Amino acid sequence: MKTVFVGLSGGVDSSVAALLLKEQGYCVVGVYMKNWSRDLPGMPCPWMDDYQDAKRIAVQLGIDFKMYDFEKEYHHKVVDYMLEEFQAGHTPNPDIMCNQEVKFKLFLNTCLADGADYIATGHYARVEHALAKSSHLLRAKDENKDQTYFLYRTTQRALSKTIFPLGELTKPEVRKLAIKNNLVTAEKKESMGICFVGKVGIKDFLQQYIKSTPGKIVDQNGGVIGAHDGAIFYTIGQRRGLDVGGGLPYYVIGKDMAKNEVYVTTDLQDEKLWSDTIKLTSMHWINPDLVANYQLSVRTRHRAKLVPVKTLEQIDTSTWVAVLEEDVRALTPGQSAVFYSREECLGGGIVV
Repeated sequence: MKTVFVGLSGGVDSSVAALLLKEQGYCVVGVYMKNWSRDLPGMPCPWMDDYQDAKRIAVQLGIDFKMYDFEKEYHHKVVDYMLEEFQAGHTPNPDIMCNQEVKFKLFLNTCLADGADYIATGHYARVEHALAKSSHLLRAKDENKDQTYFLYRTTQRALSKTIFPLGELTKPEVRKLAIKNNLVTAEKKESMGICFVGKVGIKDFLQQYIKSTPGKIVDQNGGVIGAHDGAIFYTIGQRRGLDVGGGLPYYVIGKDMAKNEVYVTTDLQDEKLWSDTIKLTSMHWINPDLVANYQLSVRTRHRAKLVPVKTLEQIDTSTWVAVLEEDVRALTPGQSAVFYSREECLGGGIVV
């Protein structure tokens, strides 16, 4: 009997993942990853509640349960990275970095050293193991919940040791299974906010660590139309939170960190909001040999539509350029562009 260590977050998805694995005959061990426990002013961290829910699920399913404390590594690999990127004027994705550095590296290695044959998570994704001993990351059956965008930096080794029990299910089907089996997390709402930190907005979180300075908001004509409380808090395409009065809505089209200025426009067709060319760095390919042979499409945000790729070219050792069949809106430095061929997620890179 193969042993699977499943990451139990205290939510319904990982609970059902553990249930399915047990029903499939695996020896299942539930593991709670303690990645963050710090309370922020007015925003208590929910880690203890999540831990208790994960433990209750393990008891309910009759599986072993343990906790791994990854707080130090999570802060170094995810939080420090996020803060550095924001200070550089970028908009990073902490969920992607958490998957790369914590769940599918640190968690994987710890589980394997602790006796696991495989790990499993409650992600909505599928993995296919080919005869040539290569693994392929595929989009989930539930297109609305598909999480391959956040998983594109996983490695062949990680995928070969990973099971995604929810890949063939929709979210409503997962809820139905949880209710049918009277799981204690069946009615629990989905967690929102920063990965593992809890229900805290990114601005509130950043304000705990980074000192910001008010500056000017400048429109497309060069006029100063208002003030902001720190350029670091704004991202390309942003509309809400500008607080610059009535009239047409303004959209962020750029910012200058040195001048601490945020640039906006009322023109939704402004050329600075749209582009058919993506410049990328930190490229990661799950199956590098497939990239040149497939017709590609790209997703520039989670749940954004897939856009056909005209050309993809490596410029130098660290830079790639993708030319698209159509313009995409609000390309944002620090975010990820993820490439697909039909159902398969091939990899991607960071927008510069």
